[in-house]
Amino acid sequence: MEPKKTGRYYDQEFKREAVRLTYEPGRTIVGVARSLGIHENTLSIWRQQLAQPSDSGATEAGQGTSEEELRRLRRELAQVTQERDILKKALAYFSRNES
Repeated sequence: MEPKKTGRYYDQEFKREAVRLTYEPGRTIVGVARSLGIHENTLSIWRQQLAQPSDSGATEAGQGTSEEELRRLRRELAQVTQERDILKKALAYFSRNES
């Protein structure tokens, strides 16, 4: 049996606000999508659509989008690197104690 499609409609203002939230510090696409009750793939598609150049050559999401995205990615990379280092240390500690 196929999953039932809800056929929800979201206006452009809702989509722009949802996309804007994904660029806030500490916010992720998954987190924003969950808080709004939408699927993260839907939100990712909206980000791509709103970031595409319009007729005027500007992006709907704003000119600073790529810079904001770069800052967000750098913060996320630093956090993931820190988590990885902690896990490496924990693995070494527990591997030592099992012997």
